[in-house]
Amino acid sequence: MDSGQLIGIIIGIVVVLAIVAVAVMVSRRRKVAADRNRAAEMREQAKADELTAREREAKATRAEADAQQAELEAERLRQEARSRQEEAEKVRSGAQEQLRKADELDPDVVTSEHDDAAAETPTRRSLRSEPVSGEPGAGEPVPGARVSGEERNPDDVTQADTAQTHTTDTNPPDDRPRNL
Repeated sequence: MDSGQLIGIIIGIVVVLAIVAVAVMVSRRRKVAADRNRAAEMREQAKADELTAREREAKATRAEADAQQAELEAERLRQEARSRQEEAEKVRSGAQEQLRKADELDPDVVTSEHDDAAAETPTRRSLRSEPVSGEPGAGEPVPGARVSGEERNPDDVTQADTAQTHTTDTNPPDDRPRNL
């Protein structure tokens, strides 16, 4: 081998090494540029995720505020309901007191629960109830019932007479005329 060939081989090797070095540098630059692009995309995605996270936090904060508002409204409604319940209790007790006073004034109503005649005298409920058609009202004599001073034949007693107690004898007198 001659020195020209040796120089040609060395130059060829240097050229190949230079080409390889240039190729490596170009590939590194491409890789660096690709990494930069990928990093920029990742930063943009991170910013978008950060915005999404902030939006979700804001929605969560609004939801929490709405929940607190709803709790306050519910508590206000509970207090209003309690207030109305107390008012209803006062009205109910006032009505009960008024009924009690009316019962005390009414001579036809027995106000003592321990009175022996309480079972035979009309109560507030029986005095207020409307008589059903065909049935006598409170204080009216029952047809076929025994009226004081009237004699009856024991054979004339009917089933209605046996069910009827002697309430017509023990009822206080009222202003309605009796049918004899």
